[in-house]
Order: sequence, then C-alpha cells, then structure tokens
Amino acid sequence: MARFRYSMQSILNIKLKLETQARQEFSAARAALDEEEDRLQALFDRKSGYESRRTTLLSGRLNLREIEENKTAILCMEDYIERQQMNVDTAERKLEEARERLTEVRMERKTHETLRDKAFQEFLMEEKKQESKEIDQLTSYTYGQRRAQASV
Repeated sequence: MARFRYSMQSILNIKLKLETQARQEFSAARAALDEEEDRLQALFDRKSGYESRRTTLLSGRLNLREIEENKTAILCMEDYIERQQMNVDTAERKLEEARERLTEVRMERKTHETLRDKAFQEFLMEEKKQESKEIDQLTSYTYGQRRAQASV
C-alpha cells in the first residue's frame, strides 16, 4: 500500500503555528484587559474610601481644610477613573481584535484540515480501486492458467 502524502502539509503546519501565535496574543490581550480592570476597580475602591471619609468629616466637628482636601481627592479620583476607563476601553478593543484574528486563523486551519481529509479520502478510494484492479487481474490470470491447463 502506498503512503499518503498531503501536498499542502507545509501550509497546514504554518496555519497551525499561526493559530498558536494568535491564541497566545489573545491570551496576552485578555491578561492586559484583566490588569486594566483591576486597576480601575482599585481606583473605584479608593474613591469609595474617600467618600466614606467625607461622610465622617461632615458629621461631628467640621474641619474645612480636611473637607476641602477630601473633595479635591475625590475629584482627582474621578479624573483617574476616567483615564483608566479609557485604558480599559483600549484593552477591550485590542482583545476584540485578537479574538477576530484568532477566529480567522482558526477557520483557515479548519479549511486546510478539511482539504487534507478530502485528499486522504480520495487517496483511500484510489487505493481501493487499485487493489480491486489487482485482484481482478490476479483472478483473470489464475482463471486463464486453469483453463490453459485443462485444455492441455
């Protein structure tokens, strides 16, 4: 039996490597997004701490300097949160781009695997035809030999 050799195996190997690379890029983008979201959450927590401090400052004896500093800190946190939200949005866009790239590369790989599978099925059918042809030839030869011996 002959050995199956897919003529575009090198292309399929490249597609597999590209998919692995795209998977790694997607993973890195996901990690970057998680990190940016953690930073954003830390800023929200910090702002919440300032707001609870404000409540404490406004109850009881009033210290205007501390109240003003607290108000400034809350405004700064809102500014930091706004900037961090932009970073999160950027990270989300990069993650979506990486997801689209991964999907595209995965589809290309699956297409080539389907082509390889079809080529293998054709190879098997051709092998089956060849084997059937050889069996027919052997049967014809054997029949002819018996008939020649019977007529002698």
